[in-house]
Amino acid sequence: MKKRALDLLEWYEALVFALVLFVVGFSFLFRIILVNGSSMHPTLEPNDRLIIHAAGYQPQRGDVIVLDAYIDYVKPLVKRIIALGGDTVDIDAATGTVSVNGQALQEDYIAEPIRVMGDVEFPLVVPDGTVFVLGDNRNGSTDSRDSDVGCVDARDVLGKAVFRISPFDRMGVIQ
Repeated sequence: MKKRALDLLEWYEALVFALVLFVVGFSFLFRIILVNGSSMHPTLEPNDRLIIHAAGYQPQRGDVIVLDAYIDYVKPLVKRIIALGGDTVDIDAATGTVSVNGQALQEDYIAEPIRVMGDVEFPLVVPDGTVFVLGDNRNGSTDSRDSDVGCVDARDVLGKAVFRISPFDRMGVIQ
């Protein structure tokens, strides 16, 4: 009987330890967020659930990121980083071309080329400490082309979207 009680205690200790690791991991290292809206179509769809890497993340061009809802939106925003502080962004709506530092981007992930421009003037030098973001659904996204969003303070980046956990038929790594 005493052996069984010790075995049960060890089992509970292991369970509590695993639970603590899980809570700490998802509190500091990873988060789960729900995609709201279609601004990242076709990469992401409304109601996709994503795991984001948060701790120690440094923004990089091309990353799909989650932004804190510091602007007038209720939910965190999911966008793609196009440029970092110091980069020059130019958008030609006539051709749908986005250029960074004079190089046209190869964007296989977008729904369609840009045809809708916001109220931001281009070319634009991205201020240090900020990132320039666009949605993959370029003509259905409110992003850095709009002065309501503008260049986003890098400190407002919650993390990089790394994995879609639902719906299960589209589960996988975010590109």
